Amino acid sequence: MVASKSFIKEDFLLENKFSQRLFHDYASQMPIIDYHCHLPPIDIANNRQFENLTKIWLDGDHYKWRAMRTFGVEEKYITGDASAKEKFIQWGRTVPYTLRNPLYHWTHLELQRYFDIDILLNENTASEIFDEASSKLQTTDFSCHNLITKMNVEVICTTEDPIDSLDHHVKIKNSDFNVKVSTAFRPDKAIVISNENYLEYINKLSEVSNVSIDSYKSLCDALSVRLDYFEANGCTLSDHGLSYVPFRNFTDAEIEGIFQKRRTKIQLTLKESEKFQTSILLFLCEQYHSRGWIQQFHLGALRNN
Repeated sequence: MVASKSFIKEDFLLENKFSQRLFHDYASQMPIIDYHCHLPPIDIANNRQFENLTKIWLDGDHYKWRAMRTFGVEEKYITGDASAKEKFIQWGRTVPYTLRNPLYHWTHLELQRYFDIDILLNENTASEIFDEASSKLQTTDFSCHNLITKMNVEVICTTEDPIDSLDHHVKIKNSDFNVKVSTAFRPDKAIVISNENYLEYINKLSEVSNVSIDSYKSLCDALSVRLDYFEANGCTLSDHGLSYVPFRNFTDAEIEGIFQKRRTKIQLTLKESEKFQTSILLFLCEQYHSRGWIQQFHLGALRNN
């Protein structure tokens, strides 16, 4: 499906001869080494064959959801029970209004690079595009493994919580898939003590680490156990999605008191929460440094309103 005039041209965004040379002669031939992504490892482990374009493109994509909600699309067409095609048509209706947002050129770049579809997505073309792309997704060329290798990917690092079993990563490692798939240690739920479900999470962490968490020290011990486990499974980087990085001076006695206060379900002040987060981040960063791990921080992202 090709338009008479392509939107994503060969020199798209390459506005001078230097950028064109750098891209075409060098960058375009380089492999992809992706040290931060949210690809579900279960899909890679099972070499998933996606049923249709909505399943691979819209399910779980909070950036597209946010655009659709801003545009006034009913929730049933986003996370509700509308059909896959109905959801995609609503996305197609939204796309023209994302012009000047990366979603616009990402959308058309992906349609062109993966599906050889070179027409603009809108309400009138959505049905045809959905049918053609979904038909291609049914072929083995578009299995999860082949989609990844098609783009010359060498390394993928997904992101997992400390309580994750990493079973899917073990399955990938023991398979014949030749792309390196690793993980990143993302302990946000252990850090943000003010979260509503914090105590439930600590109980789960206690269970998987086999450490009875009844003090701040034992919390750190449990995280150390999981760091060891991740490292044993090839992990060499950490990942954090926080609103901001706080810093407040504290004493060890204060941190223990704050932790015990939270355990008894007493509401913490912002200052107390920030002292706790400062302490546990310092502990974790020292752990990462001692292991030679890379540290990643994603701060202030408003993802899924």
